[in-house]
Amino acid sequence: MAGKPKRRAEGAPVGRRAVLGMLGAGAAGLAAAPYLQRGWEKALSVASEKDATGLTGLLPNPGGFRYFSVVGSVPHKDETDYELRVDGLVERQRTYTLAELRAMPQARVVRDVLCTDGWRVNSTPFEGVLLADLLDAAGVRSPGAAIRFTCFDGEYTESLTLEQARRADVLVALNMQDKPLTHAHGGPVRLYVAPMYFYKSAKWLSGITVTDKVVPGYWEERGYAVDGWLDEADQRPEAA
Repeated sequence: MAGKPKRRAEGAPVGRRAVLGMLGAGAAGLAAAPYLQRGWEKALSVASEKDATGLTGLLPNPGGFRYFSVVGSVPHKDETDYELRVDGLVERQRTYTLAELRAMPQARVVRDVLCTDGWRVNSTPFEGVLLADLLDAAGVRSPGAAIRFTCFDGEYTESLTLEQARRADVLVALNMQDKPLTHAHGGPVRLYVAPMYFYKSAKWLSGITVTDKVVPGYWEERGYAVDGWLDEADQRPEAA
């Protein structure tokens, strides 16, 4: 018996400690992940505001969304200075404050967000005022047939036909993912056109102008489709 090798008494405890350590590290990583993601998203947001090249939009983002602006810097707006003007071929021109928009009946739309760059964020909830409600309040007059959207970045524009604008899945959005829209996501107010590619959902919305024909937007002037329908979108006017 004296010649029998002795089992290392510390072998099993070391193995258990290693496994427990890995489990603890994994749990800590899961707990920290939301904070790390928010920190990374904030860093991307700050960097994108000063990036005229758009290269920050190519950086990975675990939240799914990419940050991009067509100008080098976008002013911040909030309750104190935000305004949304509805004008053009309407009976009643109107300028809305952020508080007035929030006080209006709100609609909720949950759809996948798709970008022409290839990224996608599934089942994203947006909430806000139906664009149709704002148009009804303004009273579209003849020969109104389309909408031109302008933004307070001073550069970006978009367009929809009047029929498209009246759909039940087109919002003047105030919330995204059940939170107020941040500046990086186009807040405090953006357009959300659920059945179309995300470039149609203009960020930093400041103007809704009824026109007699479609005026191609920023990206349409650079070769994008004027009607940016998603492949799976139901294009019928009654779609919701």
